Amino acid sequence: GSLTTPAMVSRWPVAAILCVAFVAFIALLQHGQLSSAVSLQRSRSAVAGVRGFSSSTVRPKCAAALKGFSTSSRGGSIRTRAEMPQVGEFYEVNLEKPIGLGFARGNDGRAYVIKCDPKKGNLDPRCEVGDKMVAISASFGDDVWTAENFGQIMYAIRTRNGGLYFKFEKRDGDMSFLEMDNKDREFKKERAGGNYGAGTREVQMRNYITSKENERVRTELFNQGLEDYNSGKYEDAIYKFEDVLGMEPPNYVGDNFARITPMYEVAGYNIACCYSKMGNWQPGLGALNDALNSGFDDFDKVRNADGLKELRKAEPEKFQKILDRYDEPVFDPKLVEGFKNLFGLGKK
Repeated sequence: GSLTTPAMVSRWPVAAILCVAFVAFIALLQHGQLSSAVSLQRSRSAVAGVRGFSSSTVRPKCAAALKGFSTSSRGGSIRTRAEMPQVGEFYEVNLEKPIGLGFARGNDGRAYVIKCDPKKGNLDPRCEVGDKMVAISASFGDDVWTAENFGQIMYAIRTRNGGLYFKFEKRDGDMSFLEMDNKDREFKKERAGGNYGAGTREVQMRNYITSKENERVRTELFNQGLEDYNSGKYEDAIYKFEDVLGMEPPNYVGDNFARITPMYEVAGYNIACCYSKMGNWQPGLGALNDALNSGFDDFDKVRNADGLKELRKAEPEKFQKILDRYDEPVFDPKLVEGFKNLFGLGKK
């Protein structure tokens, strides 16, 4: 055999280091591939779990309509684009209350999604801003309503106990239902080029006329709601007042820089009064909270007006809790009562 020379021994450490580095590099590559494979397998398992999930709380007729769709918990779950409905397709959703969807009344009188807020309640990841509601579970029972009347839709959402069934049309974020005029090509060309010309002026004039017409219709609905309320037709009044809420103009700024119209605030309060008169306490408390949250601040009316008398009497603690949330008392009633007892005040 051959002998090892001093020169060969001096080259060995370098060769050994290179070999060790190469082996370590290969090992790291294999480990990375293995980790990726494990992550991919976990992702596939998670997706399979989502696809296999079903709800047992759906009403019989709604369940027949759903045909195996999956519901999501608060905040939704991640779906691939392939699982999302395509534009123009219909999809069905079942959500437990509270829901995180917000709706607006479109120019056609229908309901459209304008907000998806997981902080407000439960969502389905397929729901997106701009999607159009085409069907909803009735306010009670197993029937499904065609979603044609915005006020009736909101009434069903507020009053139904248990889960809500929806059928939506996917619109991929199309918000044209809120626009007053989106068909003028000359206008779009001018705006895209940063110009101001005849096309822009024409569309602005039409938008102004349309906004005034919408304002007239909204005022008319509000007055009709008052007439229905005074006639004891509380459910019909709710439909009108909900339409008023749904017609709130986008990007409104008042003279005092308020972002909500006074009509919106008052209509919300009137809805709470209608539910109070109907003896529907839970929707009434919800409507009252929404009205106060929107900026309605006539707290003396809330405390004393006849419209909320039944609600105040039926749910005194819940009523007071909502009121204190927006009109916190200067002195804690419990401290005042303790002070009276301490000094014997109020005793006969």
